[in-house]
Amino acid sequence: MNKNPLSLQLDLNPDDFLPASNEEKESLVIMRDSVSFWKDGMRRLKKNKVAMTSIVVIILVMFFSFIVPMFYPYSYEQQIKGANNLAPFTYSASEQELIDAGEKVFPHICGTDKLGRDYAIRVMMGSRISLIVGLIATAIILVIGATIGSIAAFAGGWVDIIIMRIVDVIYTIPDVLLIVLLSFALDKPLENLANAPGFGWVKTVGDNMISIFVVFALLYWVGMARMIRSQILILKESEYVTAARALGAKSSRIIKKHLLTNCLGTLIVTTTLQIPSSIFTESFLSFLGLGVAVPLPSLGSLASDAINGLSTYPYLLMIPAVTISLIILSFNLLGDGLRDAFDPKLKN
Repeated sequence: MNKNPLSLQLDLNPDDFLPASNEEKESLVIMRDSVSFWKDGMRRLKKNKVAMTSIVVIILVMFFSFIVPMFYPYSYEQQIKGANNLAPFTYSASEQELIDAGEKVFPHICGTDKLGRDYAIRVMMGSRISLIVGLIATAIILVIGATIGSIAAFAGGWVDIIIMRIVDVIYTIPDVLLIVLLSFALDKPLENLANAPGFGWVKTVGDNMISIFVVFALLYWVGMARMIRSQILILKESEYVTAARALGAKSSRIIKKHLLTNCLGTLIVTTTLQIPSSIFTESFLSFLGLGVAVPLPSLGSLASDAINGLSTYPYLLMIPAVTISLIILSFNLLGDGLRDAFDPKLKN
């Protein structure tokens, strides 16, 4: 039947008004899987190719720093007679005689230094020392900075004013000068401590390295404290903090369970970015001769020793310099990736 085009009657099919089946209902439901903050952040991090590449580089550096020296044929303090200043993949006269006699001699991949020590293992051990110092120093900064910053922000009033004025004063103290002064001040006490039972490791590490840790504990926490303070000043006005106070929760519990927990994403990002800064500081101080005790190597001390022979043996400077740059760049790129992944303001 032809329908009048001017008619107001709707041309409807009765089948369109039948109840939908369960299959049709499920096909129309579009839901996104519920994910936690950490799961969503890790998913966003995995999409960041630069950050993932940085993680791979850091893992490789740690592998060569902590695992490979366990089965490497040379030690970092072993001096090979007649193997002074060898170029990479070359042998001394005595080693060449052993090779001619049919014996196998592991090559010096990065050559040797002026004392005939294999340079590859010294770079590995230097990377280990720099990584350990960077991680321990960052842990010290995190604990002290997070504690003092959270107390200042949560207490407020005169407590906050006094702590922030102390922070301002600490910012003006030159760290290198303080390390030199502490090295002289702690020399005798650390010598007595090293002679005590169970503290022989103090002599191995050296008083300069302990002075560096003391300086990190005294000076470098101020940036972390300011960051935590700014975050907690915002979070402490939240409803869940008010509810916790109304329920009679102690201030220490509110700081630990509510405020710092909600700052955890920011803490991880800031800590990751602090690691390369600590590594650079340790390498710089070791370059100046204020780092680990001889014969322990550090990337900074290796670069310092190679300065005098730069024109003759440039690879002795290039290898530790490239290693330092690679480690610092990888941690910085990883920190940027973590910030992009866990910052709610940057979510699409």
